[in-house]
Amino acid sequence: MQGSRLHSCPLQTPAISKRAMAFSLPLRRQQLLSGHRQAPSTRRCRSLAQTGLNITGGDDGLVDPKPQFLEGISGWRRRWTMVLLCFVAFMLCNMDRVNMSIAVLPMAAQYGWSTQTVGLVQSSFFWGYLLTQVLGGIWADRFGGKLVLGLGVVWWSMATAFTPIAAQMGLPALLAARALMGIGEGVAMPAMNNLLSRWVPVAERSRSLSLVYSGMFIGSIAGLALSPGLIGALGWPSVFYGFGSLGVLWYGLWSSKAASTPSEDPLCSNAEKAYILANTSVSGKSTRSIPWGKLLSRKEVWAIIVCHFCHNWGTFILLTWMPTYYNQVLGCDIFKSGIFSVLPWMTMAISANVGGWIADTLVQRGTSVTAVRKIMQTLGFLGPAFCLTQLQNVSTLPAAVACMMGAQGFDAFSQSGLYSNHQDIGPRYAGVLLGLSNTAGVLAGVLGSLATGYLLAHGTWADVWRVAVILYLVGTVIWNLFATGERIFD
Repeated sequence: MQGSRLHSCPLQTPAISKRAMAFSLPLRRQQLLSGHRQAPSTRRCRSLAQTGLNITGGDDGLVDPKPQFLEGISGWRRRWTMVLLCFVAFMLCNMDRVNMSIAVLPMAAQYGWSTQTVGLVQSSFFWGYLLTQVLGGIWADRFGGKLVLGLGVVWWSMATAFTPIAAQMGLPALLAARALMGIGEGVAMPAMNNLLSRWVPVAERSRSLSLVYSGMFIGSIAGLALSPGLIGALGWPSVFYGFGSLGVLWYGLWSSKAASTPSEDPLCSNAEKAYILANTSVSGKSTRSIPWGKLLSRKEVWAIIVCHFCHNWGTFILLTWMPTYYNQVLGCDIFKSGIFSVLPWMTMAISANVGGWIADTLVQRGTSVTAVRKIMQTLGFLGPAFCLTQLQNVSTLPAAVACMMGAQGFDAFSQSGLYSNHQDIGPRYAGVLLGLSNTAGVLAGVLGSLATGYLLAHGTWADVWRVAVILYLVGTVIWNLFATGERIFD
């Protein structure tokens, strides 16, 4: 490639040296047939020279002859820009979702809502959210993640800003606005998974996904922290107007800086494009048809779906019922319950990124992807299970908060297990696969919340934790029996 220079070999990072061999397979076959063989470093250098990679410095060994300004002075990569933009989108996603949990209190007082009506308003988001889990994956795989995620953020931001107007129009309009918001947010995870499967090399996958998902945790912290002040100063409508406008600002950056694939991005260097192609095992072409029968016939897919259900049952119970637990069992007032409910989100944000670095380090040092995914998800199941069993034996607030934080801290390791596995087994269909499993996860949240209400009416909190622990244990067994980190779909 004109302007490219090949520097010293062997390669500086294991990820490149392993994946780059894919480019030289035809040459190797010819050499074996003719009885001639070249030194491994010579073959790799020649292969990478043909693709335009420059191997000198940087964490991935890339140097572009004509870098963009930021890349030239800092070694920044275009794929990191995509990860960062997805992180911000997920932060906005949860900011817009949790603001209702705070605003619903003054809204209920203003409109005279009963407890049942408050529950109806809170659940209406999931009506739309369920509808677009699989559709979001299909659209992203067919039309590209940039378009789908961008429109999704604009859609849910507009629905968020419309919420105060809908509330003035009446309860049916408000329920419709919340459901429309759910439709927009429903495409976020499948679209993001599609994007990162095309942009992020395998050796960086766990920490990239963990960073993006930690945006949701940080968004929850920001939403819960900022909403009370805004409501006190400007009234509850300000939360929806303010948070909704942030999505429009984000879209301005997204439309100019993002691309569905590296091959479509004029700002991505040829060297980085070649490196990503060699390390992602997925083409840049859009998927025109989905092999549903093939996808649903594999036990590995069903392992993800079932385990997503088992995982989200406990996660949604912890995140939606924690304030009630603090209030009913430990006697905290509403303000303290809210403050202590934020702490597990902080733990998750930290643990998710720590887990991502651990997982990628293990992969880079030669541990199989299958082993890494099983280790991380086993921690994501058994850690929360252990912490929830201890809740039955504590009677003080600090001990209960520590158990909750521990449960959610271990739960975050799932970002490097279950949540990374869609891209492992079928990068071309990563969006659809996540849509399928996340549908099961959302159902677990809905059913888990209903079951918790029933159990508390007829039993105790120990019964609530017991069901969650059983599902965590079931998920552990299924995951370790049937999950794989190998690619099974072309």
